[in-house]
Amino acid sequence: MLLLLAVTAACAQVRKTDTFTTQSGKKVTITCIKHASIEINYDGTEIQVDPVHDVVQPVTNYFDFPKANIILVTHQHQDHFDREAIAAVRTAATSIYEPMSVYNIWFNGVAMANGDKLTYADDIIIEAVPAYNTTEGREQFHPKGRDNGYILTLDGLRIYIAGDTEDIPEMADIKDIDVAFLPCNQPYTMTPEQLVKAAKLIKPRVLFPYHYSETPIARVTMLLAGSDIDVRIRDYK
Repeated sequence: MLLLLAVTAACAQVRKTDTFTTQSGKKVTITCIKHASIEINYDGTEIQVDPVHDVVQPVTNYFDFPKANIILVTHQHQDHFDREAIAAVRTAATSIYEPMSVYNIWFNGVAMANGDKLTYADDIIIEAVPAYNTTEGREQFHPKGRDNGYILTLDGLRIYIAGDTEDIPEMADIKDIDVAFLPCNQPYTMTPEQLVKAAKLIKPRVLFPYHYSETPIARVTMLLAGSDIDVRIRDYK
């Protein structure tokens, strides 16, 4: 029994959390799960972003998480869209938001196109924004108009989850961001230099590079040294 307990403790995944406060003093807790999977809890409202069970390591047992009020899916690639993980955290009352390309696969949830904006509650607003590749030879990975990034406004706190994208022109229209998640893994998303360019355009208070795989992500911190952006490296490999 002691050996079993020791093994279980050794295998437990320690997840890093970051806490923010909204304009009226409510708490937003962001938990790093892995890769592009994020848990956000806003004053008791549970939000899951791109939950994935075992396609991306480490294996994540989503039955261990609270049931989600909201699930956001950025696009249909298997490291972002996992029916098993979604099933583990959804209930009959869960609202799932996704691009049409995901809706066309499983006919669940609510499809949002780039530019769509909806009010989930008086203090929760969800916007779908573009996410796509621009570099020649990469356009097939994430074509323009197919996938979503999201801006979550939680009691005034604005969180930008970019999805799989490069530093696209539409980022110039993304304003007043408190927390940004920007991807960094060439050739599918951005190089560190592209990410830095995007961060300087968006100017978030706090930046989490994510979806970075084997990219030397410390380079982003180095390139943004001296800026007013608080770069936080978490285990979003």
